[in-house]
Amino acid sequence: MNYLNNLTDAIGNTPLLKLNSVNKGIPGTILVKVEYFNPGNSIKDRIALKMIEEAEEKGILKPGGTIIEGTSGNTGMGLALVAIAKGYKCIFTLADKQSQEKIDILRAVGAEVIVCPTNVEPEDPRSYYSVAKKLNKEIPNSFYPNQYDNTGNTAAHYETTGPEIWKDTDGKVTHYAAGMGTGGTISGTSRYLKEQNPDVITVGLDSYGSVFKKYKETGIFDEKEIYPYLTEGIGEDILPKNVNFDLVDHIVKVTDKDAAIMTRKLAREEGLFVGWSCGSAVFGALEYAKENLKDDDVMVIILPDHGTRYLGKVYNDNWMKDHGFLEERKFATAKDIILHRNGTSELTTIDQSTTIGEAILSMNKKGIDQAPVVKGDEFVGSVSDSKILKGLIEDPSLRDKPVAEIMDAGFQFVSPHDTVDVMSSMIGKDKKALLIRDESNKVHIITQSDLLVAMTD
Repeated sequence: MNYLNNLTDAIGNTPLLKLNSVNKGIPGTILVKVEYFNPGNSIKDRIALKMIEEAEEKGILKPGGTIIEGTSGNTGMGLALVAIAKGYKCIFTLADKQSQEKIDILRAVGAEVIVCPTNVEPEDPRSYYSVAKKLNKEIPNSFYPNQYDNTGNTAAHYETTGPEIWKDTDGKVTHYAAGMGTGGTISGTSRYLKEQNPDVITVGLDSYGSVFKKYKETGIFDEKEIYPYLTEGIGEDILPKNVNFDLVDHIVKVTDKDAAIMTRKLAREEGLFVGWSCGSAVFGALEYAKENLKDDDVMVIILPDHGTRYLGKVYNDNWMKDHGFLEERKFATAKDIILHRNGTSELTTIDQSTTIGEAILSMNKKGIDQAPVVKGDEFVGSVSDSKILKGLIEDPSLRDKPVAEIMDAGFQFVSPHDTVDVMSSMIGKDKKALLIRDESNKVHIITQSDLLVAMTD
């Protein structure tokens, strides 16, 4: 009889598939490693098994224990399946930008899921990182794998993914490409491949709004690079210990829109029903390949997960239309709006120590009704004439007090590539403007009026 004892025996040995359509006109052989053939439909099954086995060996995780992890969904699924096979309970924290499908799937396999806000600092007690750490401290016999810093993440790919690619390409792989998130996939696999052949070139794929590319190229962790993006599973606002930049030769950034469109093209043209970050990986890798691959080169791209996680997003026409991602629709972007101004507008900011009376005079002189509040070079809040008026009616003495006492939360930074309809969804009663940094690091404001002009221009 030929059978597996449990699902963990089915992890790994995923196939390589040659791309035949989306890469037309690009030199070289382009192969994708299709990780949805793992039992949990993602590459994260590999690290889930490794991290739990290491915890068991070290005595950190004992029978009947609880696994607690902050996840974008796929690691949670892998951990849940391993936990079922081994008899553990699971609690997962997710950021609220993750798809409902991911949340539903985790609950379906018996996990408790806690949804946390996306747009908070990693150290904020509400972040999914912080909530997971807090639960780990409070719950006896619990294990917090922490895939970002757990070296078992990198080791899993060094021991399995790398050797599989080397074996299945008969050692002919010349380029390896993967999305960068926790760093385990790209670092572990790259280390193995470069040990076999130091000339193998590793290409990392990153999101706009993530810190990786600039850090790799300058060594600077620039918080100004951080802003919200929609693609799940790649990019970070932290530097996980599993990311070894010495093992990554180049990093290519990919927009949410380009990633979403490529994800759907892979389904239609290659029969690959894959996840959103897979579209990021293929689009970015092909952009690199156009200029750098030769006819006899072999590139392997990691496709991390399955499309079932994204039925309500990139595979939903209405969702794609709402975000301006369908190819036939053209929407102005934040960058377009700024360029349309021809450099005629200067951003007015108010220092947090400025008195409210002085702020009123400054805003009236400039003819504006709202402005960002700064502390040095840092954007710390916002102020509006309606908020000032309400405050002065309640307490006239506020006129001589600093703006810091009445300011609201700061305006959200957006990507230069965000479209008008995406930005309009970010503006509402409590958030009346957005900020954008241009290529020279200059900050501009985008208001509701700007969006209306862009829509009717």
